[in-house]
Amino acid sequence: MTSPAPRRPVKRIVLISVLVLSLAIVGVVAAIVVPILTHSNTGSSGQTIPTDFESSSTAKGADDRTRTIAVKTTDGKPAELAELSPGDEVVVTGEGFDAGLGIYVGFCAIPPSPDVKPGPCLGGIPEGAEQGAAAAQEALSSAWITNDWAWKSFATQGYDDRDLGSFSVRLTVPEPTVEGLDCTQSRCAISTRTDHTAMKERVQDMLLPFAYRAN
Repeated sequence: MTSPAPRRPVKRIVLISVLVLSLAIVGVVAAIVVPILTHSNTGSSGQTIPTDFESSSTAKGADDRTRTIAVKTTDGKPAELAELSPGDEVVVTGEGFDAGLGIYVGFCAIPPSPDVKPGPCLGGIPEGAEQGAAAAQEALSSAWITNDWAWKSFATQGYDDRDLGSFSVRLTVPEPTVEGLDCTQSRCAISTRTDHTAMKERVQDMLLPFAYRAN
């Protein structure tokens, strides 16, 4: 009678497969987490925040990129940022941004200095935006733009042109207050700021002050 073949090689193959898979998972996690933990601030965007309500602004940052942010109405006219109302829709465009760094675009408090990120912010990304489904269907009160392979499927959208660092996003003006912020009392701006993958980075911060129309 023939003895059954030893099963040790099969167990060894399974263990090696599990080890390889575990190492692959650790490698992916490290590729995502390490850049977040180690990224340091490049410097300022170089923007002098307008003291008035201007619909566009251009600045050359510490990374030698010249960035432009502009806000228009949905029919393409410069937006009157001194007189916004909840529910108004605006189109925010940008160019010259570093497409290697994701950004949030939204309505935020103007920080006390260029080395502090804009915030807190009004509004949020509605259900569906995490899958990129909301941008094509409705205007958002904030948006997340990134081309990063690990995060793009969760973001609102990617950059329109990676080389130009350009984007265009349609936003709905939110209510002026959230916990900790009242934009009828504090100075606020339509802002771009680097996303959570480089939270200390200030080179992508561009701001256009706005105000709510008096009732």
